Formats: sequence, structure tokens, C-alpha cells
Amino acid sequence: MDNFATRANAKTVPITAIARKDYKRWLGGQSKPTQAWLKATEFSPEAGHVALVPNRDGGLGRVLLGLGSELSNTMIWVCSVLPGKLPQGRYAFEDELDPGSAEAAALGWALATYQFSRYRKQAPEQFPTLVWPAQADRAAVERARNATFLVRDLINTPAADLGPAELAEQALAIAAEHEAEAQVIVGEELLDANYPAIYAVGKGSPREPRLFDMRWGDEDAPKLTLVGKGVVFDTGGLDIKTSGNMKLMKKDMGGAAMMLALAQMIMAAGLPVRLRLLLPIVENSVSGEAYRPLDVLDTRKGLTVEVGNTDAEGRLILCDALHEADTENPDLLIDFATLTGAARVALGTDLPALFSTDDEVAQAILAAGEQVDDPLWRMPLFRAYRRGLDSKVADLNNISSSPFGGAIAAALFLQEFVGKQTKWVHVDTMGWNLGARPGRPIGGEAMGVRAVFRMLEQRYPVA
Repeated sequence: MDNFATRANAKTVPITAIARKDYKRWLGGQSKPTQAWLKATEFSPEAGHVALVPNRDGGLGRVLLGLGSELSNTMIWVCSVLPGKLPQGRYAFEDELDPGSAEAAALGWALATYQFSRYRKQAPEQFPTLVWPAQADRAAVERARNATFLVRDLINTPAADLGPAELAEQALAIAAEHEAEAQVIVGEELLDANYPAIYAVGKGSPREPRLFDMRWGDEDAPKLTLVGKGVVFDTGGLDIKTSGNMKLMKKDMGGAAMMLALAQMIMAAGLPVRLRLLLPIVENSVSGEAYRPLDVLDTRKGLTVEVGNTDAEGRLILCDALHEADTENPDLLIDFATLTGAARVALGTDLPALFSTDDEVAQAILAAGEQVDDPLWRMPLFRAYRRGLDSKVADLNNISSSPFGGAIAAALFLQEFVGKQTKWVHVDTMGWNLGARPGRPIGGEAMGVRAVFRMLEQRYPVA
């Protein structure tokens, strides 16, 4: 990978990672000039603090990286501060890191080098090079880095250049790379194939809606099915959004981007599963062909849905895909979607909402999120709120009659299209960093992907 080297050389600068509790003892063993320098520069070993310590010749002799309290941070985001603070050169951690810390340190370094430069004339920024930590799992770091960069690139690309066709083409390219079987159902073919809700939402745009359907792996392996919301741009439809709320809607295909990235990780790792990936891809536009409030839509399951709001389109395209996924009785069914503002109100923008019909799977994802510093928070499928989805003219409405609990109501709507015995996970995610932090620039973000992959590699271990 870029910005990594396999071995040190004579000019390699050591990086010393030091926790707060170890700093005083470490400092006592250093030379007087080093002690004086660190005192003069007011270095403290808090998480992410960096000191550039000169050598006798006035060059850079050592980098000191504060870890803070080892209980309050992980290596990924602490180490992600380094590429942006160090001059060009080659660096290596002085002490051997344990496998988990080594992988996290390398991934943090890699994520900090991301740049979205497609539309910029100036040359991309150049970053320093890290010697691979001895115990880092390079393949694992590369999988996580590639998945994250894929999500960021797709979400950051303007909708003018990433319509339904372009997103499907990207998915086809990844399928071909891993020798997976894939097909795309386009436009009115969706009606012939009985995906009426996907077609209804997407028919208002001149860029035709479509369904990407991919299969990979041994047919006798446990069935794992992924579904991702692929709304390449969401105007809100005839229930049009305000300009402020519409501004970031190029990110509304974030669920599809994340499930495509997760599928890429699964295939690259060779997990022993029969993988299926379903991506309903549409543009929710305003036109004379757009579906309307109070229209009644057919769905693949046969249930009819009254449209309470055309801006609740994500659940309409997901319901067709989820029902199709459920017909194969998968061992596990997972969907990701940038679905509701209500989830952001409840949990903020950095913490995806996790819903699941299976306690064991949900707990495994939460635990995995803690292991890889990719947290999620579980929310309830509170059945009493289902009554809010009742309709007087159809089997159900696509929005609740109550203005409260919107993320739960959306999850309960989706649950209507999943079998009672199916182990199902629904993640309602922001998919966007509103502010810049080391390793996490403003823009598209893969939230929850690494956590779910860690759970999957534990559930389906490679022999």
C-alpha cells in the first residue's frame, strides 16, 4: 500500500508511543538535552500529542506520541494524527506492538492519508512513510483501508457524476474483480421482475432505477445476505426538502456504498459464506412522473403501502429488496441505510443506530465495535409503536402517525418485510463526518462497516 515500507533504513526515525502512566519513568531515562527539549516544548503524553525531538546534529531524532490513558483511547485514532504532523521521511515504531495495536496503528496511519482530489487541480498532498509494524496483519489493514476509501469516494462523488448507472457499474466492477455472479435489473424491467416499490420511487427521474443483485461463494455455505439503500440523490420528492436539508443528499446512497464495501471485505478475506448483495438504486426526483403523497404502492411481498410522505423513500426501496432476501431463508440478513434524521437526533451523527431481531448477533456486533473502535448503539424494535404505521386504505403507511420515535418506526416498517424467524440486522447510519478529525475528514464515512466485518469473521471463521 501507499505510505508503507517493508523495512527500515539508515534514515528511519523511531516513533516512541508512550502512555501517561509510563511517561515519568521513561523521561527519567533520557538524556538531559531530551528532557530539556520536552520541558521547553511543554509536551504531555495525552492522547494524540506529538513531540519532534531533535538529534545531536539538529535533525529529527525521534517522534514521541502520547497515548493518554490506555483505557480511554485506541491506537487507530491516536496514530492517525501522525501523517499530518510529520515531515516527509520514513518512520517506524521503536517498540514492538502487540498484534491488535500493530494493526490499529497501521490502519490509523492509512486512514489519515485519504484525500478526495478528483475535482482539484493542485497535486495531492504527500505523506510520510511508515514501516509496517512487525505484528500487523497487512491483509486485514488493506481490507479495512480499501473498504473505507471506497465508501468515502462513492459518497463524496457528486450525484451528477454518480447516478444509478454509475453506482451499479462500480458494483459490477467489484463483482468482476472477485469473480462473483451479478446482474442489474433496470427501469421497467423492475415491474416485470416484481420490484414495484423500487420502480415507483425511481420512476420520477430520467435516470432509471435499478436493482443490483450479486452472488458469491460456495452454494452450500451459510447464506449471508446484505442489502443497502442506494438513493443517489434525495430531493424528498414531491414532499420536497428545504435547501438546507437537501444539501447533503448526495450521501443518501451511503448504505449501498457501505454494503458494497462490506461485501468487498468478505470476498477479499474469503469468508466461508454464500454471499448475496442486493442494492436497490434510485434517484428520488421531482417531476410529472414522480410518485405522490397518498399514492398506494404495491410491494414485492404483496403488501400495499400508502405513501404518507415521499421523503420516506428509502424504506420503500428497501422493502422490496428485504423481502426478496428473506425468501432464501438466509442465516443472517443485514441492511445499512442513511434512513432517518430521528436516529441522528437520538444518537448524534457519529453513532449508528443498530436494530436487530437477534440478541446474540446484536451483542456480537456491539462487542466487535468496541474491539475495532467502530461503535454502534442498539435501539429497540418496540412493537407498540407499530400501530402508528396503520393505514385506513392500505396494509400500512410508510410513515408513522406519531412525530416521535421516527427511527424505530422506520425499522418497524422494514420488519414487516422480514420473516419472524429471520436473524435480521438493520443499521441506520449518518455516513458523513460533519467535522474533521485526524483520520476522519469532513465528508463521506464508513460507519459500522468494520464492526460488522469483525463480527462476521468471528461468526464465519476461515478454516
